[in-house]
Amino acid sequence: MKIPALRAKIGNWTYYVTTLTFEQVDKYVSRIGKQLHNSESLKDLIQRSITSNYLSIKDYILNQTELFFNSLVLAVYDEYPEWREIEFTYKDKESYQMGLLEFPGKHKIFPVDGQHRVEGIKEALKVKPELKDQSIAAIFIGHKNDKQGKQRTRRLFTTLNRYAKPVRDDDIIALDEDDTVAIVTRNLLEEYDLFTGKRVVYAKQKAISQNDKEAITSIITLYQANRELFKVFYENKYNKKPTKKRLEEFLKFRRSNEILSSFQKFSISYWDAFKRKLSFINDYLLKQENPAADYRNNETGGNLIFRPIGFLPFVKACLEIHKRNSTSFRNLFEKFNNINFNLDSKPWHYVLWNPIEKKMIMGSDSVTQLLLIYLYDKKILDVKESEKLRKGYASKISYKDTNLDKVLEDIK
Repeated sequence: MKIPALRAKIGNWTYYVTTLTFEQVDKYVSRIGKQLHNSESLKDLIQRSITSNYLSIKDYILNQTELFFNSLVLAVYDEYPEWREIEFTYKDKESYQMGLLEFPGKHKIFPVDGQHRVEGIKEALKVKPELKDQSIAAIFIGHKNDKQGKQRTRRLFTTLNRYAKPVRDDDIIALDEDDTVAIVTRNLLEEYDLFTGKRVVYAKQKAISQNDKEAITSIITLYQANRELFKVFYENKYNKKPTKKRLEEFLKFRRSNEILSSFQKFSISYWDAFKRKLSFINDYLLKQENPAADYRNNETGGNLIFRPIGFLPFVKACLEIHKRNSTSFRNLFEKFNNINFNLDSKPWHYVLWNPIEKKMIMGSDSVTQLLLIYLYDKKILDVKESEKLRKGYASKISYKDTNLDKVLEDIK
């Protein structure tokens, strides 16, 4: 194998930058294993680190016409490739960084970074051999198959993988052109009056700053709420349970404009009813100056909906009621006007709001969701859910009586 490349150096590594066809990856690159450890159990451990994620990469290769990958980092051992430099002159300056890498017959190549991409490429070629001429960037390094060489390569392996972070939710929301929920969320942020301007804020954490007197919620919370809406949309459209795996697969690829439009219409039907039928949201939208000040503060906590840790459980509760009772969003929100959302009152004391320390309480999503459904109509909850609510609420408020039958009395 002879391939053109660029030679460069960083730290104490000399490396070569080039490209490989999918066919070359399939033919010449092997799985990582014995190159890093002598121990059979450690070899097995490295092999097991290759999870089923490579199958997702295979699907990505087969289905995404705009596919693109980061470079593979590949180590060569047993016999190093020969570097044949080519003199390159430009404006009287000479460079010897360009050349040809010529691989001897006994060389072995394994991925230091990109194990899943390599396996995904191999699997994709089994399905579509015609992809063999697709190319991926590759960086070659040298590897010595002795104790010191293995230690050096292991350090590089862990460094590259340790600092490879998953894509954050805020990056998905801002940039993802395949995720249906992200696309619709961006559209709502740009075009839908409830969420335009300063009504939705970017926050590094889920919580909104106490100094913010305008926002109803945060971008990440809105995205998470729209994911809950999408679950209902998905189940209605495809008559399938929106399992985590199904959602991940669906949101991985851009869907047709028809599906995007349908989900956006469904989302707007929810948010239209939300802003028109909840009286305090109506009031919030009519206020010109500091519209959120009365609904989020340090003295009383404000309104449950104006806190991200209350906003999301509320959306989940509404959608659960909608599914179980076939209640329209408009009628559902109309009835919710009869419920007290003031955090400085029962039943939110010590569930979401500490009235002594005047602080929000985290980790109450499940209890909050069940409480909201109970306050709407306790008959909606089944026996197990009612029991879970009683136990959860009793724990939150430090209820002393061992008989929990009366723990929910007088909370309305």
